[in-house]
Amino acid sequence: MMQIYFLCTGNSCRSQMAEGFAQEILGDQWQIASAGLETHGLNPMAVKVMAEKGIDISDHRSKLIDPDYLNHSDYVVTLCGDARDRCPVVSADVVKIHWPLIDPAQATGTDAEKLAVFRAVRDEIEQRMIDFKNQTV
Repeated sequence: MMQIYFLCTGNSCRSQMAEGFAQEILGDQWQIASAGLETHGLNPMAVKVMAEKGIDISDHRSKLIDPDYLNHSDYVVTLCGDARDRCPVVSADVVKIHWPLIDPAQATGTDAEKLAVFRAVRDEIEQRMIDFKNQTV
């Protein structure tokens, strides 16, 4: 079974959305997880915009990086520069991929304006997951 790990700073938005899309797009042939350098809690706007796509991540929890899972992964995908730069060293067998995504949790303005940023990041993650699947299958 292939294993993938999505990492970002707080495991609250980007990596949670990536985990949700991976479960939907890659299916049960993959072991899928996400984590952060810190735990910031699951962002409610991430839950909301994923629900708009029919993907329920409301039961996800913000988790710290598990070194064992990290080193047994086939792929490690970092979703921000912070995670890329601070990710623990992994085995040379692990394929490292970087998706430089803006942090939607930093969006400012009205709730509608913030949701627009979350949707844009969500849609980019979805497309990147589709591309990833097409390149790895």
